[in-house]
Amino acid sequence: DDWISNPTHKRPVTRRADVLARRVISLLSQAPLVLGDSDSKFYRRYLRGLAREIRYLRYTMDIADGVPRLQVLIALCYASLCLANQARHIRGATRKLSEELQRQILPDGGHVSRNPGALIELLIDLLPLRQTFAARNIAPPPALLNAIDRMMPMLRFFRHGDGSFAMFNGMSSTPSDLLATLLAYDDAHGAPMANMPHTGFQRLDAGATTVIIDTGPPPPPNVSQDAHAGCLSFELSSGASRIVINCGMPATGRDNWRSFARGTAAHSTLTYHDTSSCQFVELSAMKRLLQGAPVVSGPVNVESYREAVANGVLLTTSHDGYLARFGVVHRRVLMIAPDGSRLDGEDTVAPAPGGRIKGGEIDYALRFHLHPAVKASRLSDARGVMLVLPNRDVWTFEALDDKVELEDSVFLAGNDGPRRTAQIVIRQDSRHAPSIRWSFARSSASAPATNSRRNAQREPELPL
Repeated sequence: DDWISNPTHKRPVTRRADVLARRVISLLSQAPLVLGDSDSKFYRRYLRGLAREIRYLRYTMDIADGVPRLQVLIALCYASLCLANQARHIRGATRKLSEELQRQILPDGGHVSRNPGALIELLIDLLPLRQTFAARNIAPPPALLNAIDRMMPMLRFFRHGDGSFAMFNGMSSTPSDLLATLLAYDDAHGAPMANMPHTGFQRLDAGATTVIIDTGPPPPPNVSQDAHAGCLSFELSSGASRIVINCGMPATGRDNWRSFARGTAAHSTLTYHDTSSCQFVELSAMKRLLQGAPVVSGPVNVESYREAVANGVLLTTSHDGYLARFGVVHRRVLMIAPDGSRLDGEDTVAPAPGGRIKGGEIDYALRFHLHPAVKASRLSDARGVMLVLPNRDVWTFEALDDKVELEDSVFLAGNDGPRRTAQIVIRQDSRHAPSIRWSFARSSASAPATNSRRNAQREPELPL
């Protein structure tokens, strides 16, 4: 009652389309509880206020593309189904929602923004909407049913063993309560899919080990306000322990951290000349006009090919995000052992066939950000790092021919704000050392002896 009477609800942020859509959905879903014992005066005021919000939402033109636009259309569908004086709008609202779902939900079930968190945001509204159609004895539109059926398997695709989502393209902390609610609707209960070719991700599963890799170009500029320059980055987990991560997106606000989180250096991949593989809008005036900082350039050709080989599953990937500026292509090869005890990789920066490196910038850095729960210590020969997981399992990172540094990093997706963590860094130059070979291997529960852990002859050869 106080809120309905309070003029502060006319502040700009409360009139933003996505905020207004969320408020309409909440007012409708909580109406039975709020109005159950109310008097007639409050009942009428509540419905008048709700009708005013719906009317504003229906005719507003300032709606950002992507998830906000879908949320507005979902709210209007709810209003048309739940309120008698809105029933005449059912057909139009359903048609617009269907068209938008077909445009934004890709054939493999991912969202066009490539943000895993968008799946949770949308499904938490789409599933009850499907039930609302049934409660009104109205057949849900096929586009709604098809979108839900495609999106549900993606929930399992992006999950690590601890239940958290992989942190790509704007994903922050995983809302475990909402995710548990959504998974209760998942009837398949099968193994996650391995390849999402339309959204641009790959997943390697072996034993208790999971690797999730970004193998897609940036999303279209109109839905890239939260997109990251993390092409070919990956996250690694073993059982319920995450090992290698991306820094993730902080909660709302923290603009400086959000800008850092989108850069390539905040991801477990290769950064050339301290430059991100994507470029973002930087002018403040343009950011205000575009309601964010979308991607303006980035990788165009991103390739990935996976195959089963004698030593496990081999994934070969590449992107050209540094080709226009520096004349080099980043190529990453990953191979996971059949039992999940080892992940071998090789990162290469080299000119495109027939090309050459542009300018004198030849430095690059290979980064592996570690989860805050992992205790890391550099081995005495500076060629490896011992990683102790929360369950006391021990993994070892090794670089075949390169010096390894252990530096500070930050985990931005925590519920309690940014947390200090560590990152493994290898620095080289593309003329003298265009390739870096490395591995993560699960070892015994006690630290292995340094002089016995390295044997190049025992390392499985990547079939390059």
